[in-house]
Amino acid sequence: MNDIVRNVGLFAIVGVLILLTGFLQSWNAALLILNMGLISAVMALGVNLQWGFAGLFNIGVMGFVALGGLATVLVSMPPTTEAWAVGGLRVMLGLVLGAATIIAGVLTYRTMKPGRARAIAMIVVLVAGFFIFRAVLDPGVELIEAVNPAATGYLGGLGLPVIVAWPVGGVLAAGVAWLIGKTALGLRSDYLAIATLGIAEIIIAVLKNEDWMSRGVKNVIGIPRPVPFEIDLQNDPGFVERAAGIGFDPVMASTLYVKLLYAGLFLVVLVVLLWLAQMALASPWGRMLRAIRDNEVSAEAMGKDVKKRHLQVFILGSAICGIAGAMMTTLDGQLTPSSYQPLRFTFLVWVMVIVGGSGNNFGAVLGGFLIWFLWVQVEPMGRLLMDLITAGMADGYWLKEHLIESAAHMRLLTMGIVLLLVLRFSPRGLIPEK
Repeated sequence: MNDIVRNVGLFAIVGVLILLTGFLQSWNAALLILNMGLISAVMALGVNLQWGFAGLFNIGVMGFVALGGLATVLVSMPPTTEAWAVGGLRVMLGLVLGAATIIAGVLTYRTMKPGRARAIAMIVVLVAGFFIFRAVLDPGVELIEAVNPAATGYLGGLGLPVIVAWPVGGVLAAGVAWLIGKTALGLRSDYLAIATLGIAEIIIAVLKNEDWMSRGVKNVIGIPRPVPFEIDLQNDPGFVERAAGIGFDPVMASTLYVKLLYAGLFLVVLVVLLWLAQMALASPWGRMLRAIRDNEVSAEAMGKDVKKRHLQVFILGSAICGIAGAMMTTLDGQLTPSSYQPLRFTFLVWVMVIVGGSGNNFGAVLGGFLIWFLWVQVEPMGRLLMDLITAGMADGYWLKEHLIESAAHMRLLTMGIVLLLVLRFSPRGLIPEK
């Protein structure tokens, strides 16, 4: 009972912090923190599934989040008809040839006996397939990117409802995780971390440079929304009347209403994923994963397929991160590949899991809300603190200028201090694994 009261109290503290943001700053800021906290909690659940359940050190979270964002574009944006007409089929043919090259290389490896002949045959197949792939793909890409590059210059998507992109983002991330897992999960934890980080950087590089697919650094804007636009609500007489009845002007009321709708959608996703994660944790499968995490050698000696279980949990955790990435891109309304940074989409998510409690799903959710709140609020609080410290110093004094400029780095300092304090006084997290 004491643990339940303590855990409820921790969540209540985070809730009070968000409410205080609404009262002391603005409800717009409070709801934005709430929405991003919900998305961050989903990301933390995915990482906790991999690390807390199975001990997989995946620091390529950023790549799977970006794949979820890409899925939002591919599913929800309308197709660019002219781009498809000039080069769409050629690009599709090139992609098919690329996939066929990989399959041919795998079949060559599996069917031939080990030796020099197999190595030479694989090199010939892969090199020849690569040049054929590029010869077919490149002309189509050039034609597509030449179609009104300032506004489109890419193939677009399927024009489906944007909510469909959320599970598709999970499927896309899961597919890439399967490819990575088949090759990298045999590595030790530190080498696996390096491999996943490198692969995540490759994914981001592809998104930045393949304009025909994601518009690269030119970004995709105007992504459809699952909720009404604020301007439409402001032009609705019924909504304006209801807003006036509770003392809100139409602009503020429409902004808050839209954010509340987003919060409702994100909360449904989080609750469903949390329920599934709890069911998995309490199942024989979850107990087997924890046994593998604690001692792989003993689990393997008892007949457990360690590599298969690692692959399963790696795919599931990556899929959850992909869903979170699709949700975040939907909230932003745009895909900006250059915004995916390891600090924000890998390091910060790991801090959420460690601070909240590795191996505990509720701890991961708590960490997602708490760390995101601190990440948003620490910088303005740091600026206010520096203003108070330097209030008595003369304008232009070098120390005053230095302290005020350093306020921008308070986020990193605070994250480090929080992490050190938690590891020192509660090394298993605020809500530890039972």
